[in-house]
Amino acid sequence: MSTLFNFWHYLAFSIGLLVFAGGIYLALQQEKKGTVAAMIFSVTLVTLVMSGLSIAVVDKYTKEVKLYKLENKRNLSTEQISFSGLVRNEGNYEIGEVTFEIKLVNQGLSSGDVKAGTFYSPTGFMSFLGLTSDGSSKKENKPQQVTHKFVVATNLKPGHSQEFRVYFDYPPYFKSVAHFAKVYAH
Repeated sequence: MSTLFNFWHYLAFSIGLLVFAGGIYLALQQEKKGTVAAMIFSVTLVTLVMSGLSIAVVDKYTKEVKLYKLENKRNLSTEQISFSGLVRNEGNYEIGEVTFEIKLVNQGLSSGDVKAGTFYSPTGFMSFLGLTSDGSSKKENKPQQVTHKFVVATNLKPGHSQEFRVYFDYPPYFKSVAHFAKVYAH
């Protein structure tokens, strides 16, 4: 994954390095040799946690990306669906990767198309073994929501946009579909 660091990342790393160096210095100044290892371990752990949190916070507030003109088209001959749109860097810093996440949710059951026996299926000892009452194996469970992630832009400069189009297989048993899209920067 190619992540770009900006000034704020380097500032946070510098502060973390100063905390680490100060902690190591203070640990080595201890008279009791038994506490030196524990202090070094503690300083290292605190510095690592602080570095991880600082990367997440700096990314959240400096890398702003928005999604525009989202359209979807379903190709019945290949049983695929395509999503196209435009991502734009709204922040003041370059973005390493822009990820597009789409979640399809089957609303076939909630639209009133419920048949008797859909929700209740008897269980027993045979179902514990993975078999149905006639001794055959169970059918595969069909997921009612599908999530896909795609990297749609890399090294996106401030104020620039990038068009994208992604394809993936459309579940044929979905009836009434709701889709939820979001983009985020790395």
